Amino acid sequence: MRELNQLHAQIILHGLTNQTLTLGKLISFCAVSDAGNLEYAQFIFNHTIEHNRFMYNSLIRGYSNSDDPSKAVFLYHRMIGSGISPNEFTIPFVLKACACNLAYLDCVVVHGQAIKLGIGFQVCVQNALIHVYVVCGLICCARQVFDEISERTLVSWNSMIGGYSKMGCSKEAFLLFREMLELEMEPDEFTFVSLLSVGSQTFDLHLGRYVHFYIEITGAETDIYVQNALVDMYAKCGDLHTAQAFFNQMPDKNVVSWTSVVSAYAKHGLIDCAREVFDQIPVKNVVSWNSMISSYVQEGRCREALDLFCEMHYSKVVPDETTLTIILSACCQLGDLVMGKKAHDYIYNNHITPSVSLINILIDMYAKCGAIETALDIFLGMPEKNVVSWNVMIGALALHGCGFNSIELFEKMQADGIRPDGITFTGLLSACSHSGLVDIGRFYFDRMTLIYRVPREIEHYACMVDLLGRGGLLEEAIGLIVGMPMKPDVVVWGALLGACRMRGNVEIGKQILKQLLEMELYSGGLYVLLSNIFCEAQRWEDVQKLRKLMKDHGIEKGSAISYVEIDGRVHEFMADDKRNEISSCIYVILDQLTDHLKSAEYLCDLSWEFLDAEEI
Repeated sequence: MRELNQLHAQIILHGLTNQTLTLGKLISFCAVSDAGNLEYAQFIFNHTIEHNRFMYNSLIRGYSNSDDPSKAVFLYHRMIGSGISPNEFTIPFVLKACACNLAYLDCVVVHGQAIKLGIGFQVCVQNALIHVYVVCGLICCARQVFDEISERTLVSWNSMIGGYSKMGCSKEAFLLFREMLELEMEPDEFTFVSLLSVGSQTFDLHLGRYVHFYIEITGAETDIYVQNALVDMYAKCGDLHTAQAFFNQMPDKNVVSWTSVVSAYAKHGLIDCAREVFDQIPVKNVVSWNSMISSYVQEGRCREALDLFCEMHYSKVVPDETTLTIILSACCQLGDLVMGKKAHDYIYNNHITPSVSLINILIDMYAKCGAIETALDIFLGMPEKNVVSWNVMIGALALHGCGFNSIELFEKMQADGIRPDGITFTGLLSACSHSGLVDIGRFYFDRMTLIYRVPREIEHYACMVDLLGRGGLLEEAIGLIVGMPMKPDVVVWGALLGACRMRGNVEIGKQILKQLLEMELYSGGLYVLLSNIFCEAQRWEDVQKLRKLMKDHGIEKGSAISYVEIDGRVHEFMADDKRNEISSCIYVILDQLTDHLKSAEYLCDLSWEFLDAEEI
């Protein structure tokens, strides 16, 4: 740019500022060239007395490829207003800018002007129209333009097939591909990638194999992108054997190839196989790490996810927002506040501007790890909140039994003009349930459909059953279940059974058992809850019958896991757990504590007996 500035200075010194051809070339270089400067091009344009079409086209092209494509549309309207007509070199870049901004109305206006000017049926303009209509989700409009093209180029076919691919229309993409072949138009790598991509999205193994066979039979050239698309297609369609076989014979593999195989194994629950492939990746990028870490979290193996994140940190790969979201999600599940704080500190120390979504998961992490005050501070300090932000905070306050605070926040949400949704009411009703606010819960349950037009889902009924049950209104809770427009699920029955246990109501528990057997619901948690109700009522015969029923149907009680934090690390354990290497030492100390407590209890009993004797 230094040489360019000097050149511009020479133009000014020699009085050539009225030479539109020279200034046009200068603007074009600054706007289009990689070595140029778009802002400088705009500066020269602004200080040019007479503008021509070439100058406008250069700037429009530059802005269409920039971070602010809306300026291209603005310049286009300015160009029209100044009396300069656009040509076939103007319209495609204006349409590209419309696609970047999803500016459908501007696109329609430009389309109409192009037809009026007699350039609307030029193939380069029509190809650009297909692209912008596809991006805006108007696949029918794109097809209409495609059908009007008299002489279609390969770009035309690829644009339309790519459009169907993005919309997940495998049948239409396949038919268009077949028509293309009948007209003896040879496909290229872009065609194959689009077809294989739609096969992956729709799990259409038949279409994917057809494309693969065509490539093999015709000997069509394929690049790394097509080969990766083939691996991805077979993997997502469930043919892991073929995906692995094709991957093994690929002459050149990049990080995308490896990551596709990792994701394939993880998706089918083969996490250890995925990890084995992951460890073989020669050069891992952030996407590779995210894929493996996310797979561990989805399988509930959050501790391994956090350990792998530490490895990622040591390997000097910089985490992105996706990584941080996954890690915070793992911390939520484990209740690992230490690691959650480290992730938060990383965001702060590296001056990362977090998105609303990342702040939302950060609030959720602090709330689920017990730091509700910190969660509330972050929420209140958010410069921008969406409905998810409010939902997370309302749910967090509900979880901590702050019912009135949840209600207050709900009212503030409405005052700020945020429309509540079904998740909002789940959190609100849950808050009422945890705080015993029966009347307020009824009030909002009635208003959610009458006032807010939010349909009641099964989770809302479950919250109301829990609320009424905790309040001792079992008959009303049963009436609500009977009147539900859908069949009650495990959560609904669990809420009612929990209330039965609190109230010691064995008869309703028996009725629920009958319903569960008729519906063939064999959730271990429900039957354990029923067993506890019978035990506490000393109905030993019913307990024995229930245990036999569980045995006959193969119903097992799930193992409960507890967590303890030691030196900044969260450990998990179960009853009679021998997995830890120091388990024997732990149990020795536990036995000593038990003996100590028994001795203390014995001494306490003696002291009470002594006091009673003195009173006598």
